[in-house]
Amino acid sequence: MKYKNITFLGTSHIAKQSLDEVKQHIEQDKPDIVAIELDRARLPALMSKTRPKIELMVIRHIGVKGFIFSLLGAWAEKKLGKIVGVAPGSEMKQAIILARKNKIELALIDQDIAITLQRLSKAITWKEKGNFIVDIFKAMFSRKNEIDFDLRTVPEKKIIKKLTSKLKERYPNIYKVLIEERNVVIANNIRKLMENNPDKKILVILGAGHIDEVLELVKSEEPSISFSFSVG
Repeated sequence: MKYKNITFLGTSHIAKQSLDEVKQHIEQDKPDIVAIELDRARLPALMSKTRPKIELMVIRHIGVKGFIFSLLGAWAEKKLGKIVGVAPGSEMKQAIILARKNKIELALIDQDIAITLQRLSKAITWKEKGNFIVDIFKAMFSRKNEIDFDLRTVPEKKIIKKLTSKLKERYPNIYKVLIEERNVVIANNIRKLMENNPDKKILVILGAGHIDEVLELVKSEEPSISFSFSVG
C-alpha cells in the first residue's frame, strides 16, 4: 500500500511471511528511512538476548493492571510464536538488523509503552478483565476457533476486520487504548516524518490491524499534534 513517498507494509508479529516480506522490501526497494512500530523503551528490550529486569518502580509507573496485562499479552504471543516457530516481533527485529546493515535511517513511530500501559491500567474494566480470563480458558481448552486463519501468514483484510470487530465488542476500552489512541500517535509521527523528509523513500512497517486507519489519519488534513517521536 503506497501513499506519496511512503510504502506501508502490514505484518503479523509471529508470521514467517512477514519476515520474508520485510527482507524483500528493504533489500529490493532500498528505502531511505525504515519506520517501525516500536518506541525507545521496547527497542533495546527486543534486541536484548536477556530478559529485562522488572523493577517495583516500573510497576508503580504503569499500574498493576497495566503490568499484569502486559505479562499476559507477552505470554499469549510467546505461546503462539512457539506454535508457528517464530518469536514475537521477529519481523521488527529483522527490519532493525537490515536497516543497520544497509545504513538506512531508522524511525521509531509508536507511542511510549509506559504511556500505553498507564492508559490501559486506568481504562480497563472488571468486565473486560473477566472476558479476558474467559477467552484465555477457551483458547486453552476449546479446539474450535471462532475465526480460523493461518498463524504463519498475515491475515486477509476480511479476517482482520472480523478480529477487530470482535476485539472492539468484547474489549471496548482496551481497543481504544491499544488501537485507536496508538493509531493517532503513529499517524502523526508518520505525517511529521513525511513533512521533514519529502524527497526520501519511507517504508512503514506496522501490524496489519493498524494499516487502514493509520493511512486514513495520515491522509487527513487535520493539523499534526505533538507526540513523542524518536529516530535511531
